[in-house]
Formats: sequence, structure tokens, C-alpha cells
Amino acid sequence: MKRVELLQKIEQSGVIAVVRGKDKAEAIKAVDAIIAGGMKGIELTFTVPNADQAIAELVEKYADDAEVVVGAGTVLDAITARLAIMAGAKFIVSPTFDQETAEICNLYQIPYLPGCMTITEMKNALKAGADIIKLFPGSAYGPSIIKAFTAPLPYLSIMPTGGVSLDNMAEWFKAGVVTVGVGGNLLAPVETGDFDQVTEVAKQYVAKFKEIKGIK
Repeated sequence: MKRVELLQKIEQSGVIAVVRGKDKAEAIKAVDAIIAGGMKGIELTFTVPNADQAIAELVEKYADDAEVVVGAGTVLDAITARLAIMAGAKFIVSPTFDQETAEICNLYQIPYLPGCMTITEMKNALKAGADIIKLFPGSAYGPSIIKAFTAPLPYLSIMPTGGVSLDNMAEWFKAGVVTVGVGGNLLAPVETGDFDQVTEVAKQYVAKFKEIKGIK
């Protein structure tokens, strides 16, 4: 699948679920619950033990669902990025910008979403070919910061992660972000093993996104 198509999938999904877990089995169960709720963008983080195996299993499991896009998160270096790409990850997300990771993603034509907080970091990431900038942590700023970044860089595509909730999601999109990353409040029920509740919260995010975008 071409990079442009992958970027379209990421944007169409609207809400990317940032999935952590104490082990591979828990992470996969959480992803199943999220997808059951209609969320199609999955960022499985490398804080999950054997994350590459989990990604490979999920990519195979949802191969027939054209809307599901599974990527890797918390990718700190190029070696981890390549491991994720070989496992089938369709996009790479980092908490910081890393030049070598950008280069490996470019080589394999996989979208790279590095975490940036300053206009300098964003400019450097764009120069290295980053497709979408992950504003991280979004909670440090809030939606009003988006215009400050897009004034000098109007072609900037931003995905805030951290601090995005059902309550403020509309504000983020109104400010001009292309997609949002959601983790904590979506996955909170996992701690008590309530995966049905994860599905319910995922449904709420999907409904909210459709309402914001006017999708029937």
C-alpha cells in the first residue's frame, strides 16, 4: 500500500487509539475491543512486551478489514522502527523527532509521526519528510496553540496526543488538526478487565468524530 493511501487512512480514521498494555495478550484484547467499537486507527506502543509480535498478529487478524490501520508507537530509534515495519506496522509514531527513524520510514515509504513541541522541532521534522506532526503532550498547550504553529507553517498536519478527550475533541478539530491520538481515558477500563467498556468508549469517540465531521 502506498504512503499516500496510508496517510488517507490515518486521517479518515480521525481518532488514533494509543494502546499500551502490561503484556501482549492484554494489548491485543484491548485492540479487539477498540475495533469492535468502530475505531480503526491503532497505534500499538513499544512499551508493550513483544510489541512487534502483537503488531504482526493484529495485521494478520484484520487483513480483510480495509479500514483498519495498525501502526507502532513509542518508537525511539531506527532499529525499532524497522522491526515494527517488518512486523507490518503501517505508520510509525515517536515521542520525539529522530532523524534516523525518519530516514528508515522514508526508505520503506511508511508515514512517520514524530512528537514535537516547538516550531523548530516541527520544521526539522518536516525537512526530514515527516508527514504528520504529533503534538505531544497536547495537554501542555491546548487547541489554541494550533493556529500559532500553522501561521508560519500553513501546510503543517498536526495530530495532538495527550490531553484529548470527548469534551475537547471538537475544539481540536475546529483548530485545524488532521486527526487526534487518544489513550488514557479510552483504555482506563482495561485496568479492571472491563473490555466491554473499552468498546463503549470507542463507540463514543467514533460517534463524536462523525458528529464533528458531519458524517452520517
